[in-house]
Amino acid sequence: MSEFAGLAQARGDIEHAVAWRAHAAKLQAAVEAEGWDESWYRRAYFDDGTPLGSASNTECRIDSLAQSWGVISGAADPERARLAMNSVREYLIQYGDDLVLLFTPPFDKTPLDPGYIKGYLPGVRENGGQYTHAAVWCVIAYAMLGDGDQAAELLHMLNPINRTANRTGVYAYKVEPYVIAADIYAVPPHARRGGWTWYTGAAGWFYRAGLEWMLGLNIRAGKMHFNPCIPREWRSYTLRYRHEETCYEIIVNNPNGVSKGVVSIELDGVPQLGSYIPLLHDGKTHQVLVAMG
Repeated sequence: MSEFAGLAQARGDIEHAVAWRAHAAKLQAAVEAEGWDESWYRRAYFDDGTPLGSASNTECRIDSLAQSWGVISGAADPERARLAMNSVREYLIQYGDDLVLLFTPPFDKTPLDPGYIKGYLPGVRENGGQYTHAAVWCVIAYAMLGDGDQAAELLHMLNPINRTANRTGVYAYKVEPYVIAADIYAVPPHARRGGWTWYTGAAGWFYRAGLEWMLGLNIRAGKMHFNPCIPREWRSYTLRYRHEETCYEIIVNNPNGVSKGVVSIELDGVPQLGSYIPLLHDGKTHQVLVAMG
């Protein structure tokens, strides 16, 4: 809504821009007043007012979507956003099985009716399994919070090729290791089994999480922006980007071992102002040097 307000204002539609911003502010205040559950944000409410995604629930106590999108939207209180993503790390990341759960525990015996999601077996697909869209949004949220170590660790977990690194993984996963699966099951006897593969939506988000939020390469309005969030142990990495017939050979150096922060950018040896360079259309190859710190 806030982004649409910006579009409306750019088109001269001030009336809608003002109305949408005001309503967005009311929504944000309502979420903070009614949606916070001490250590994370609640997911929803049933018609009778019973919360979902709350510590008071026996099933679906915490849902990742409310936490990651609190960060991605920019609407969550900053201190609460960090606490919420710490709760994701504590309750939803299963390191033994390398899974990032959509929520936990899965629906099974609750008399409440959350809809068709309860029709899946516990731990299968959206019912408390790993739903890859949501798992990638967690990666983006950690990157936006500046936690490059956690973001990279989750990307490594979500990379399907790593699920078949040994014979045990092959037999557990049972699907193609060279494409993204929409979901991975989380409850025995089907834990770590891949579900619906060749899932282009999740693949697109995975690509964007790695390229835009982790490696920090963003193309916007004729400019190449840099805002990486990487593991602190990475001291450098390289990118090659082609814009139409013009190529950019990019080196990002991280001499002080930070996760986030750009201190300088050079284009063909010339220092640039800000965190971006202009996109050229000369058909040449250009050298870009980015220094983090």
